[in-house]
Amino acid sequence: MPKTEEGEREVKGLKVGRIFKGKANVGRKAIGILLVVMMLSLAGCAQKQAAKNEPAAKNEPVKTVELKLAHFFPATHPVETQLVQPWAKAIEQATKGQVKITSYPMESLLKATEIYGGVKNGIADIGISCFSYTRGSFPLSEVFELPGITYNNSKVASRVAWDGIRELNPQEVQDTHLLMVLTTGPGDLYTKTPVNKLQDIKGMAIRATGLSAETLKTLGANPVAMPQSEAYDALSKGLVKGNLGPIEVLQGWKQAEVTKYITKTPFLYNTLFFVTMNKDKWNELSPETQQAIDKLNEKFFADVAMGLWDKQNQSALDGAIKENKMETIQLSQDEAKRWVELVTPIQADYVNRMKKQGLDGQKALDLTKSLADKYNRQYK
Repeated sequence: MPKTEEGEREVKGLKVGRIFKGKANVGRKAIGILLVVMMLSLAGCAQKQAAKNEPAAKNEPVKTVELKLAHFFPATHPVETQLVQPWAKAIEQATKGQVKITSYPMESLLKATEIYGGVKNGIADIGISCFSYTRGSFPLSEVFELPGITYNNSKVASRVAWDGIRELNPQEVQDTHLLMVLTTGPGDLYTKTPVNKLQDIKGMAIRATGLSAETLKTLGANPVAMPQSEAYDALSKGLVKGNLGPIEVLQGWKQAEVTKYITKTPFLYNTLFFVTMNKDKWNELSPETQQAIDKLNEKFFADVAMGLWDKQNQSALDGAIKENKMETIQLSQDEAKRWVELVTPIQADYVNRMKKQGLDGQKALDLTKSLADKYNRQYK
């Protein structure tokens, strides 16, 4: 092809175009490399900044878990003043303020009979009440309240119950997290008229709950179910003529003011209390916090809870009973034997009832008797 001026311009144009196109490609590559370098640099800065900020995050205050505790005892009762308040304070200190417990005594949050269900459903976070207030809900645990088993004191009865429940691990308490149990230990009859023999309580209206009510019915009395918080008024108004319970009720619940006689019946009575926590609330706590609380539970059970009623009973003996000049009646040996023979079949009935529910009542009964023998020797 002949070279013309116009053709030469076209050829040069093509060359220039290729040159510019090549430069443009190089430019785009350079910009891409520059962007990658910038992004890596920014990422590195961010990591360094995060590392700088990490100690600050660790120093942020831990969220406080506030727990509501419901029980039915008066605010002046040793359960509140000697167990709940010191225990709550110790937990707050051990968890460095992470767990705070506010107590609601004297049924101010839940009625005594509603406390376990209220804890289960989250109305209260922790609750203290009697298993016997909702009889039938805790069938296997009734073994610790059976008549005919003698406990020297509340230390024995509480240790038997806590060891027994942890070994039996009954399904009935799995819907909350059980923190500890404690008991009143042996109890007696407190009446307006003297009870020296079995005939004296025939048809008598006596406040009692759970198995204690069945025990009194077997003896011919007329049991009336109600919590201790209602017993004073019922006794003062004559709605009931007596009460079956630990001696401490004569002082802690002021029942020495409305009864006159004490009949010693240590083979009839033992009441079991639970201290339990909402399961979801418990599971929200860190493993370290749970471990700290478990450790304190064991300490307060051993140092305070298991012997709490022994101290109260002695205080009542030295105080309210003397002040109100109550008369103590000791059943004769033959008379006491008659009472025991009448109530002992309740143990066999318990085993049969458990069998119908698919529960090993005989194992629970044998374990309870064995533990009672063991701890009666230990705690005189």
